[in-house]
Amino acid sequence: MALIRPLGGFTPQFGKNCFLAETAAIIGDVTTGDDCSIWYGAVLRGDVNPIRLGNRVNIQDGAVLHTLHRKSVVEIGDNVSVGHNATVHGARVEHDCLIGMGATLLDNAVVHSGTIVAAGALVLSNQECEPGCVYAGVPAKKVKTLTPEEQHRMITLNAEHYLTYSSWYTE
Repeated sequence: MALIRPLGGFTPQFGKNCFLAETAAIIGDVTTGDDCSIWYGAVLRGDVNPIRLGNRVNIQDGAVLHTLHRKSVVEIGDNVSVGHNATVHGARVEHDCLIGMGATLLDNAVVHSGTIVAAGALVLSNQECEPGCVYAGVPAKKVKTLTPEEQHRMITLNAEHYLTYSSWYTE
């Protein structure tokens, strides 16, 4: 079972049908929606401010979600994939996004709906990523506008695949 640790008067709260890998650590003021998955080695540390996940969010292996004390929160919308070893530090990710492997989102950054942050990209503090685009590089810059078909293929299907993967572990 995952490490689920109350802290500071807050106990992590989980929606229905969530998969929590045995080596995931979820601490303090963390709330998830339904059908979420938190994978091996992921850390959601809601010790200094809240972390809120919508429905059908997958936090992949080794990802870290944390906040800046009294200055930022993590808010993640529905149908979001946070890739392996990504860091989301006090940022907001709206619905239907893909945060690539090893990407970093810093405090008060906003990734608008339908956007992909490419693997290894660095979204700076207070930076806003336009909806329906791909951001890549260090620092992250807009490199492409996505068609609805590309959004479906790259974002929606990724989130759906993680629903399937998590079902293998909860059967």
